[in-house]
Amino acid sequence: MLNLTNHTYFNLNPHPVHDVLRHEVALHARQYLPVDRTLIPTGELREVAGSPFDLRTPAPIGTRLQEQDEQLQLAGGYDHCWVLGESTGLLRPAATVLEPASGRQLEVLTTEPGIQLYTGNFLNGRLQGKGGILYQKHWGFCLETQHFPDAPNQPHFPSVVLEPGQTYQSQTVYRFSVK
Repeated sequence: MLNLTNHTYFNLNPHPVHDVLRHEVALHARQYLPVDRTLIPTGELREVAGSPFDLRTPAPIGTRLQEQDEQLQLAGGYDHCWVLGESTGLLRPAATVLEPASGRQLEVLTTEPGIQLYTGNFLNGRLQGKGGILYQKHWGFCLETQHFPDAPNQPHFPSVVLEPGQTYQSQTVYRFSVK
């Protein structure tokens, strides 16, 4: 089994750090994976349309987190995997995040079939950052390209089995710019 990812935190605000609630996020996905109380995917692929998970059009993270939704309440924010579609081995756009005041923008491209958006729901003032600042809830976000979490237990998810002699290859690009 092999399902590598990257849990780097991003915050596009100018320093000193502020929360990421005004960051506008867009995810190129029509479905996401709902989770159970332990934040493990249930196996369902749920359509994003009409829900706070519909980020096909850019929306401020904070606006969406205010919506009453059982999935957001379970995770304390976003901690879900979005379905990007079948992996073809070619780089494709997965996400765009804009911090509107500074114009800083992050684009994510990947060959992976999924992307997990985590909105720093469990940051609690213990993680120290630049200048000794202690990061609080929602002061960072992660965009983790990957195969679907819990894939070994969900036969209809893309396989994470790597057989002897097979080669694993994946590519993710984090591209920064100013608008």
